[in-house]
Amino acid sequence: MKKIIIFTYILTLTIQNQLYSNELNCDEHKKFSVNYMKCKADLLKNKTIKAKDSFVKDTKDYQKKEWSEEKEKAKNVKKKVLGQ
Repeated sequence: MKKIIIFTYILTLTIQNQLYSNELNCDEHKKFSVNYMKCKADLLKNKTIKAKDSFVKDTKDYQKKEWSEEKEKAKNVKKKVLGQ
């Protein structure tokens, strides 16, 4: 009974790792085949998109942090001008 439970547990972990892996495995294709080149191109595209998203997010966070004081100053000046 214990062997069945352990086997089921190991099988479940193995299947989950394969299902949730984001990396494409290009090794299953021949080195200079069209499918291998497509696979490598997809990997490069996905990495580029992730890097771009990370860069954009970091830039937005930096701008919010650095410009928050200036926005508050502008709001205060606007309130003074409008007489509120």
